[in-house]
Order: sequence, then structure tokens, then C-alpha cells
Amino acid sequence: MAGESLPYGLRDVKITPYTGSTAGTPIDLPNARTFSFEESEEFTELRGDDKVVASRGQGATVGWELESGGISLEAYAAINGGTVTVSGVTPNEVKTYGKKSTDPKPRFGIEGQALSESGGDFHAVLTNCKASDGVEGELSDGSFWLTSASGTALGDADNDDLIYEFVQNETATPIP
Repeated sequence: MAGESLPYGLRDVKITPYTGSTAGTPIDLPNARTFSFEESEEFTELRGDDKVVASRGQGATVGWELESGGISLEAYAAINGGTVTVSGVTPNEVKTYGKKSTDPKPRFGIEGQALSESGGDFHAVLTNCKASDGVEGELSDGSFWLTSASGTALGDADNDDLIYEFVQNETATPIP
């Protein structure tokens, strides 16, 4: 790969809903502000003779957070569960999002893209996410609606237990 890839900024984020192991159509977060992630793993230690004699990891996970300025109801449902219904016809169409207490949190993927100085780009891909820490929205005077979500990404059994991957392209490639 020619040139050094120095990812800069956040260019795009898409959420991909899953039905079972089948990926749906990616949904754009058109005004994504942040996509952050942190790998962690819990360890169990065996102590004996007044010292640690063994340590065993419980398996890595990735904690993630998203923030977007505004969000479509379809993206909100893909992250939080619930149902989007549409009634009426343009120009009087009405979309409604509803969530029941019995609606489970769905599985989805997140892919974020940053461009680089060399003309390429960098993609961070999490494939088995759940909004386990919550979904928040804020409406305030003089501000845009900001939505944030955080949760955990686990190994993807349909993809050899892959938790995440980074993809560096010499030529910028949009998220599919």
C-alpha cells in the first residue's frame, strides 16, 4: 500500500440490522458525531502458595458508543428494537416508532469510516452488537436532537467468532 494511512475524522456510520444470521440493508446515520469502542476482557486468577499461579481470560468483548445529530426512526428501531409504522401518502405520510416492554434488543452491526490523507480510508467494523447500556435522546432549546447509544459487541458465531475488524483501503471505499 502506497502512502501512510492517517485516519482523520468520522466520515460515515451505518447500522446493519440482522434477522437471525441474515444481514439486512445498512441504515445510514447521516450526522454521526462519534463512534468509539474499547476492547476488554475479564480474567480469573488462581491463587496458591500466597501468589497468582494462573490467569485465564473469559473471552474478549468490545464496549462501543455512538452519537448522532438526529437519527431516522428506522435506525433507532435497528438499535433499540420496536416497530416503525407508516400511514398516509406523501405529502401527508406519518411515521410512528413504538416500543413495547416485551420487545427485545436486536442484534446489529456497526461500521464507521474515516478518510486518510493518502486518499484512502479506514473502516472499523463491529458485527454482533446490542445496545446493552441504553439508548438516549436529548431535545433541548436551541439545539439539534442528539441521539446516543452504547452497548457491547461479542464474537460473531456466524463469522468464526470475530469481534471486530479494521479495514484500511488504499483508495477510499464507501460503506456498502
